[in-house]
Amino acid sequence: MVLGILFLVVAAGIYVPVVLTAPLPAAAVTLEPPAVQAAPAAAVSAPAQGSSAISLQDSGEVLASSGQSGPVPIASVTKILTALVVLQAKPLTPTDDGPSITMTAADVAFLDSTRAEGGSYVLVNEGQVLTERQVIEIMLMESANNYSETLVTWAFGSMAGYLTAAEAFIQAQGLAGTSVVDSSGLNPASVSTTTDLLKLASLALDNPVLAAVVSTQKESIPGLSELTNTNTLLGSDGIDGLKTGTTDEAGSCLLFSADFTVAGKPFSVVGVVLGAASSESARQAVTALLDSAKLGFTSVSLATAGQVVGSYTSAWGATVPIVAAQDASTVVWSSTPVSVAGDTVSLSEGSAGSAAGDLRFGVGGETITVPLRLETDLEGPDPFWRLTHPGELVG
Repeated sequence: MVLGILFLVVAAGIYVPVVLTAPLPAAAVTLEPPAVQAAPAAAVSAPAQGSSAISLQDSGEVLASSGQSGPVPIASVTKILTALVVLQAKPLTPTDDGPSITMTAADVAFLDSTRAEGGSYVLVNEGQVLTERQVIEIMLMESANNYSETLVTWAFGSMAGYLTAAEAFIQAQGLAGTSVVDSSGLNPASVSTTTDLLKLASLALDNPVLAAVVSTQKESIPGLSELTNTNTLLGSDGIDGLKTGTTDEAGSCLLFSADFTVAGKPFSVVGVVLGAASSESARQAVTALLDSAKLGFTSVSLATAGQVVGSYTSAWGATVPIVAAQDASTVVWSSTPVSVAGDTVSLSEGSAGSAAGDLRFGVGGETITVPLRLETDLEGPDPFWRLTHPGELVG
């Protein structure tokens, strides 16, 4: 009997400290990420005549479009392409106006032919000296067809040289629906598509020189009357560009850009209206398109601080909620779905506020991460539970 008692004492001396100090098993975890209700589908206002499209700047995703999707005449919107091709060959910086260009008899002849064709023009005198930037300003702001010919002839030696460079640019940018036969767009064979024009608009805005020119309402150049931008929507409704155009074949066209904010988040969009019945109709269509597109951006709540999204349950019966550590929201376009996934941290014990993992909300290409925390203390077991549950502790 003495040996038996001695054995029990020794066994207890081993068992008790082992189970009292053994690592605790991880608590079972349940995670129930909150469902994010889809926003209502956007109702974008399409023009009554012609075609339209709008997208986020530098995005290949068209938010909304209407009308003809194939190539159509684009009138003086062509001059955005002209400026891009010239600036690729003869680049400028915001503080550099570029080389001086002296007007010649050829430039006067461009004026005469533009007048004869009924195109838009700005006067030019032989011997007049302008900088590259000034010629670009005249071409874009006043939509002067004759100055588009002056610009490309100076940059490439001839119209044929320019058209070769323009075709190379079109191919390099993947503008499959775009083709030009002149620098001004007066010829109806200079065509593009709404989606190609959205890309051209973004390319123009990415060039700081062009972005500055197309957003300028008025400009003074010595020897000329004050330049006034043909885009009279500049400065209204967040519109800061880009180019107007009108011919009999193209109708009235307006390639535009705008900045606005929804729920504190800034957005930059580009859009186009082609084939409107008049300049006023084009402006009205742009305003309606832009205003309705803005309403298609909706702020949605993803999580709120303290929101319960799961729980830990320990083997000894303790249950502690898992909560979102902060508020989170985002702005979505139309009924864009929001995905949600989450990971948790393996825990046996922890104090209130301890990290418990995170939730990840996916919206388009954006991921928004919300950290998770313990709402209250996840306490360990008492000694009695340890002594009576050796299987959970030491297997």
